[in-house]
Amino acid sequence: MLRMISLALVVLLIGCKPNTSEDIGSSTAPAAKKVIHKFTEHDNVREDPYHWLSDKTDPAVIAHLEKENEHTQNMLAHTKDLQDELYEELTARIEQKYESLPTKRNGYWYYIRYEEGNEYPFYCRKEGTLDAEEEILLNVNEMAKGHKIYRLFQYFVSPDNNKIAFLVDTSGDRRNTLYFKDLSSGQLLADQISNCSYGGAWANDNQHFFYTQNDKTVRSYEVKRHQLGQATSQDQQMYIEPDSTFSAGVQRSTDGRYIFMGSGSTTSSEFWFLPSDQPLAKPKVIQARKKGLEYQVNSYTETAFHIQHNHEAQNFKISSAPIDNPGMENWEDVVPHQENVLISNFTVKEKYIVVQQRSNALDQVLVINRSTGKRSFVDFGEEVYTANMYNPTDEFASDSIRYNYTSLTTPRSVVGYNLSTGAKKVLKQQKVGGGFDASKYETKRLWATAADGTEVPISIVYNRETFKQDGTQACLLYAYGSYGASSMPSFRSNVISLLDRGFSYAIAHIRGGQEMGRGWYDDGKLLKKKNTFTDFIDCAEYLVAEKYTFKEGLFAMGGSAGGMLMGAISNMRPDLFKGIIAYVPWMDVITDMTNPDLPLTTLEYEEWGDPNDKEFYDYMLSWSPYDNVQEADYPAILATGGVNDTQVPYFSPAKWVQKIRDNNTGEEPVLFKCNMGAGHAGASGRFERQKETALVYAFMVDQVEEKMKN
Repeated sequence: MLRMISLALVVLLIGCKPNTSEDIGSSTAPAAKKVIHKFTEHDNVREDPYHWLSDKTDPAVIAHLEKENEHTQNMLAHTKDLQDELYEELTARIEQKYESLPTKRNGYWYYIRYEEGNEYPFYCRKEGTLDAEEEILLNVNEMAKGHKIYRLFQYFVSPDNNKIAFLVDTSGDRRNTLYFKDLSSGQLLADQISNCSYGGAWANDNQHFFYTQNDKTVRSYEVKRHQLGQATSQDQQMYIEPDSTFSAGVQRSTDGRYIFMGSGSTTSSEFWFLPSDQPLAKPKVIQARKKGLEYQVNSYTETAFHIQHNHEAQNFKISSAPIDNPGMENWEDVVPHQENVLISNFTVKEKYIVVQQRSNALDQVLVINRSTGKRSFVDFGEEVYTANMYNPTDEFASDSIRYNYTSLTTPRSVVGYNLSTGAKKVLKQQKVGGGFDASKYETKRLWATAADGTEVPISIVYNRETFKQDGTQACLLYAYGSYGASSMPSFRSNVISLLDRGFSYAIAHIRGGQEMGRGWYDDGKLLKKKNTFTDFIDCAEYLVAEKYTFKEGLFAMGGSAGGMLMGAISNMRPDLFKGIIAYVPWMDVITDMTNPDLPLTTLEYEEWGDPNDKEFYDYMLSWSPYDNVQEADYPAILATGGVNDTQVPYFSPAKWVQKIRDNNTGEEPVLFKCNMGAGHAGASGRFERQKETALVYAFMVDQVEEKMKN
């Protein structure tokens, strides 16, 4: 169904371009254009002196970004030795020669491996047994030559095991190219399809492949069917999503019997299916779209679909549905809803259903015997941890699973678990170099009380040999808090460099995620979004009050929507933090949300609110970081961006930094580093990324050392 837009947005550009020779670090605002955003019905008017930065085809904009990078480099030049030292530490902890545990699919064992010194992996497999000869499917190191950015997102092996389709982004803008390779000859096929999104599925004939395409806003809006050897102009459209608040997707079922396609928004979804041995068939709907109904479907048996959904179940439940009539009127509960337990994933085996769920901000793996109904949980044995189960094999009769286990002190481990006996065995643990000793570090779960009385969990880790709870320790507090994404406490080897320099590292599990269930998300979105910001502030104040840190040693960090959080809290409580680290932060909320031609905008109306509705517009305007910059002594700030970013345009942090400087009555540095060849995720190589981390950590350590000197 098409969404109707009732209000017009008028954008007028007035004025002239600023003088790019202006000192970047100056607090004096250069002469600027104005942009007036006006809702004709709302009569809201905003002026934007830095709108000119939105045009990256303008040489003056590129010159400005390059000057920002030069300014940041100059301001941090005195930390060059520290950056080098940190880089050596960070790379020393990387397992140079690495091989993942293999998983079995369609008779082959698949795994990835890295060779020493390589930035990128080899994707490999062995036929039948692990003793078989290795076959390299994709050598990404060779494929990436000549590219500054090379992201291989997904690959899909054909049912006959002889072809592979894969998606590659070489600019960071999420406009992937779909390639096909003949695994017998090792040659790429002539078939190439540009501007693809994610997801894909082979039909059983090994000739037809289903994929998704982007629209002009980089929204996945249609599913198409391609036949190998035919021109892409002949590809058949299988599914289209005209509503710009939804995005389309496609996947093959776990058992290979079906191809699912459909679309979803933040709060609703819809799926269609066709048999994978009938690629020319017309798809049939599973359950037509209903407002507020979210569901995911999979196939494990010949007679029924298994569906995870939220119908009369805020935290989701699992039902079965007959394949010949799968509408929700025929859904039967398999795993019922629980008020305080969020179901996030599941798998079905011949004898068991295994459910991934979360309660009280901790992961749980529930095992249900399908014949007896007996329920048991995997025991993880730590106070604060993260655990995610997965299937090591596509064999339905298998009675084993694996789960990834980690905590803030425990490197990532893969554990094999026998569903029948409960026996478990650590199959592989991340090797951490650089002299890492897990016994030196301690992790705890803390609880901060929010202003409205809500208890907000915090996970914290520190070096037990140097930590003192006396209000003298530096602390890095991280959070995300949007889209229902949970920031679970997992091992981060790079954080060790901070812990060993007297920092603690904490994660605020604030509302907007789903650590405490679906209600935790609902209470941190739309007209309750400010809970996300005040929760973070309350967590920070708790850490100061309980003497885990002190204001002059407290740093806040977030990225993307978490970067937006950083902008909000720096406006609300600039006095509370020594420094703010804002990775690719989304700051100019109103301008972006009132421009439906920008990527992601319309998809996010159900997250932030539809600005065509005055109530939502006014509420967003009340917290939008860019719009609420005010005269204040701002903390030290380091923001990053990527010139090819289509998720958060580079100009969002670029403009925000300028406006902060215009209004900053303090003397702390406000820096911006823009990656001139990357997108939202920054550098793609595993070592190259550490240079960015080293720079950020050096910035923080330097700020603390300066405080100690003074």
